[in-house]
Amino acid sequence: MQVTASASRTTIVPAKVARATRRASRVPVACRASSTNDRDVGTSTLADRCARLATSTLTAAALLAAPIGPAHARLEGVNNPQMLPPGPPQEVLDVAGYLTKGEIARLTTEVRNLEKDTGYKLRVLAQAYPKTPGLAVKDYWNVDDDTVVFVADPGLGNILNFSVGHNVDLDVPPSFWTRLSGKYGTKFYWQENGEEASISNAVSAIDTCFREEPGKLKCSKVQGELGEEPSSGKFGKAWFGS
Repeated sequence: MQVTASASRTTIVPAKVARATRRASRVPVACRASSTNDRDVGTSTLADRCARLATSTLTAAALLAAPIGPAHARLEGVNNPQMLPPGPPQEVLDVAGYLTKGEIARLTTEVRNLEKDTGYKLRVLAQAYPKTPGLAVKDYWNVDDDTVVFVADPGLGNILNFSVGHNVDLDVPPSFWTRLSGKYGTKFYWQENGEEASISNAVSAIDTCFREEPGKLKCSKVQGELGEEPSSGKFGKAWFGS
């Protein structure tokens, strides 16, 4: 599966590596991973940080949970199941304190309804590397080809990072994740509006995208900002007074 992240693609086909590298100076990176044969391909600024990612069904937690540091900093794998809450799995985990309890509840309802209506599983992990359950979320959430793991971690500058399941990858164009990261994930955006705004608007935009009819125009734009159709999230709707 392709590993695209915040803005460029990170594991796909080797043929795409050069293109992703050329974009390094202009776009942040998010990762996509499938359940088979994952390869790590970063941009010139993140290639080394992603070099030690685990193989097979990787989650974005391990793919892009690197702290800010030199371009050649190495990413150490993290697997901390003790950081997972007891009881039934929770669709939205915030181990960094970016979200209010009320927003966690609202996002949980949103992703549950999305799964019920579309069959796709969106799972959200808000973290601050290295304080993260990391790869432990794979089994916790039963990550499969119908799953998108959304890791919100400002440590890479762009807060939006995604691990996209194979079936979702076939349905949603890779450019959507790039545009989404460029709209709500930039350091400027989350510093001006807060981490919660970035996370909530991203979830809402994904919700809107997944519900669109198949075709060439599916997920062709990221909704939610002023002048566009509102997303289902409160931050997107705030622009329209609804």
